[in-house]
Amino acid sequence: MPNQSLHTDTFPQQSESGLCSRRSAWRWVPSIYFAEGIPYVIVMVVAGIMYKGFGLSNTDIALYTSWLYLPWAIKPFWSPLVDIVSSKRWWIVAMQLLIGAGLAGVALTIPTTNFFQYTLAFMWLLAFSSATHDIAADGFYMLSLSANNQSWFVGIRSTFYRFAAIAGQGLLVMLAGVLESATGLPDATLEVRAVLASEAIQTFEPQAAGSPDRTGEPRLTVHATTLDISRRPRAEEEVLKTIQAVRRWNIEHGFYSEEKGETTEDTNKKKSSLLEKLESLIRRHFGTKTHLESIAGNIGIVYITLEGSLDADETRVIRFKRTSGDKNIQIKEGERFQVTTANRDVPMAAVVQLDSKLARDISATFSAGSGNSKFAWAASFYLVAGLFLAFCAYHAFTLPHPPNDTTKETIGISYLVKEFLSTFASFFRKKSIVAAIAFLLFFRFAEGQLVKIATLFLLDTRGQGGLALTTSEVGFVYGTVGVLALTIGGILGGFLGARHGLKFWIWWMVLAINLPDIAYVALAIWPPDNIFFVHCAVAIEQFGYGFGFTAYMLYMLYIAQGEHETAHFAICTGFMALSMMLPGMISGWLQDLVGYENFFIWVLIATIPSFLVVACIRIDPAFGKKS
Repeated sequence: MPNQSLHTDTFPQQSESGLCSRRSAWRWVPSIYFAEGIPYVIVMVVAGIMYKGFGLSNTDIALYTSWLYLPWAIKPFWSPLVDIVSSKRWWIVAMQLLIGAGLAGVALTIPTTNFFQYTLAFMWLLAFSSATHDIAADGFYMLSLSANNQSWFVGIRSTFYRFAAIAGQGLLVMLAGVLESATGLPDATLEVRAVLASEAIQTFEPQAAGSPDRTGEPRLTVHATTLDISRRPRAEEEVLKTIQAVRRWNIEHGFYSEEKGETTEDTNKKKSSLLEKLESLIRRHFGTKTHLESIAGNIGIVYITLEGSLDADETRVIRFKRTSGDKNIQIKEGERFQVTTANRDVPMAAVVQLDSKLARDISATFSAGSGNSKFAWAASFYLVAGLFLAFCAYHAFTLPHPPNDTTKETIGISYLVKEFLSTFASFFRKKSIVAAIAFLLFFRFAEGQLVKIATLFLLDTRGQGGLALTTSEVGFVYGTVGVLALTIGGILGGFLGARHGLKFWIWWMVLAINLPDIAYVALAIWPPDNIFFVHCAVAIEQFGYGFGFTAYMLYMLYIAQGEHETAHFAICTGFMALSMMLPGMISGWLQDLVGYENFFIWVLIATIPSFLVVACIRIDPAFGKKS
């Protein structure tokens, strides 16, 4: 939890007089830490889900959102500024106002043409404001409460931080999904029937579908009410060639990005740079063959158009999915499209395929629907911006005024810099610090990659190896089931760690944080049709992460022991942020090269450094035990 600040131990300790009572602390401790968790979850998790819904590639999402960890990684460098400039109370109120402005800025720029650049700029504002808010909130907590009350409220503040995670990656994402569905167009339906017939094989002829009608209200049209497909299997090469032709059509007309639809021909092009040669090498030896390359069942082609008027800068996201019927009829190409005024004059194309072993006539119903995703996300961000303006007003009146929460005008900059550098130097002079830093950087090396891709995997289409869940479904599975399992795992880890000590449990914890990653390998290899199995897999992985992450938190406390304990713990949290930022930056690029299945297998391999660094550290057997 990124909520530890840096204090250089320069100032005298707060006396008991003038401190906030336990009863009055209930007025602000829960709300402060709820407000602390919301922007972190939005920047780290929700942003990736939102950008995925806007059609960005996994490479871009993972790279740019991983950079947003940087403010938490470097916050120890500017935390002394919070100590000497104004009061921590002022910083809390000011940062909540700035966070609200940043959220409103994201909402305002979502509908624009260059939304990615603009929203990322405001995400950076959110990240720096949130990291500064963390510093001020933790300092204010220490100044306002006695040592006894600080200990008493530790569980309360952690609980409300968890509630913020539920509200952010759960309720907020679900709200965006509900708004997206509510602002959509009526579904256009199609019945697909598998029959034993001898009709001619359907060929790909998109121009024959005609141009859309531009008049009237926006509406979706599927160019058939029924589609009959012969149950007789076709040659694998012939099926693959048709599917690739449909994919090229959709890419060339901007219905989805090239990263999602790269063909074998594209990957075999001559590479000119070292990076491109590396990409070619990885893709050639480790890239997963698309699920399309092993099929031989017969296929049918579906044409979809968006008719009616469309604003000049409007983007409509069209989803094509099976709504009912036999699961032996699957979509193999064309589950999600983006339509603008630039490409609306030509039809979208999708491919539906039968199981090659069908021995009877079956049918299934498919539908094409459209939600206004940009409106949904903009409205959701405006709502959270309003919430933070309310937080700002509430805390401006309810936060106490501890006597030591004042500007430290008597301390010169040169003295502050000297103490600051001395604190850093003492950290790096600690015994076995190299092994300790290696632990901080590599204990979560696999998790740092998994966390950036897991939600994208759930959202991505079946044709691209994902599970094709809706935004609301992802919000529920991670924001409720996932957070609940994470919390239970964390509570259990803390209880057992306090009972027997860190040294006794650390190997069990390193197993817990790493081995459950195999759940995603299973989901990628055997994608389930029942979402219950997705819930189970996510719950197992999140429980293991919650239990295993206890070792990381306890070891940071172990390293920070001694002089400048609070400052050294803050330095540890900087390394913690780096441990997620650096592997997360390459995770999307790697996944785009090798596919989901091989990527999750790589994540399992990437757990090895975690076991190695645990073997290198030394821990006092008595540390963490209840005395």
